[in-house]
Amino acid sequence: MSENPSLMNRRRLLKQTFAYSAALALGTRSSLSVAATTRVAAHHMLMIGDWGANDDLQAQNAVAGGMKKYLLDGAIKPEAMMLLGDNFYGPFKGGVDCPRWEKQFEQMYPAEVFTCPCYAMLGNHDYDEEPKDKLAAELAYAKAHPKTRWKMPAKWYSFEHPKKNPLVKFIVLDSNYKNRVDQLTEEERATQLLWLKAELSKPRSTPWLVVMAHHPLYTNGMHGDNAALIADWDELFKQHKVDFYFAGHDHDLQHMEFEGHPTSFVVSGGGGARTRSFEILGLKHGPFGQAIYGFSHLQVTKDQFIIKHIDANRNLLHAFSKNLDGKVTILSA
Repeated sequence: MSENPSLMNRRRLLKQTFAYSAALALGTRSSLSVAATTRVAAHHMLMIGDWGANDDLQAQNAVAGGMKKYLLDGAIKPEAMMLLGDNFYGPFKGGVDCPRWEKQFEQMYPAEVFTCPCYAMLGNHDYDEEPKDKLAAELAYAKAHPKTRWKMPAKWYSFEHPKKNPLVKFIVLDSNYKNRVDQLTEEERATQLLWLKAELSKPRSTPWLVVMAHHPLYTNGMHGDNAALIADWDELFKQHKVDFYFAGHDHDLQHMEFEGHPTSFVVSGGGGARTRSFEILGLKHGPFGQAIYGFSHLQVTKDQFIIKHIDANRNLLHAFSKNLDGKVTILSA
């Protein structure tokens, strides 16, 4: 009898996780080790991707409910939430006044719990012509509704957090290269790339530097590594020592490290859309990946950045820390 592929993949993941955990040195900014979770006074942020499900909201409700309970149980007041794209799947009638804004954003993540700005970026489904003004509505919603927490001032933009004595510079990009006629044009792609190079070339004003977009550069998921994004962005990340790249698109949670690379790659795409198995490609990148509904919790100080992947039932799936010298420590595997 042949062995269950899912079981084989889980065993492969465990072997890979232990292999990464046992590594003594993978370069100055990529060394991995294992340590017990420690409490660090930090600025707290949340992250979800692929969350704006259409019709069947059971999974999105489950993840949102888990996040609410997680915050309330831990007496955590998030200072920001990152929305990693595919914010709304399917029809979106009404533009800035579409009822889905209230149902799937304002009420789904209520202001009394999610007391923070929500920084959004564009996914491929945000370009869908359902109707054609969905993208325009996402860009215009904050201006039309001044009290909203939704933040998307442009297709690509940057901000620092917190505003006073900032610790992190976030660079938000549009990764929707022209795979379809309605996505980024070649002119927009070139303009964004020049802007990114200029942003990265500015003198470093914060301890941490993070780039975010919808599509991963590297992934264990069914879409595979993105050659176009790797060609445009990866060397820039190395050159400017970008600490993290956050993405969604693959409907799962991942953490990837590469020998000698200063950037930790994190996928948080379990916000509500149907999860997808790793079985097509296998888990070739480590140290963690799981196709499961969930979210990510970011804890930041001037010396340390901790990322936790949490499932919809508030179970800790994976956690790691990164120090300013680039040392990555697995806190829970």
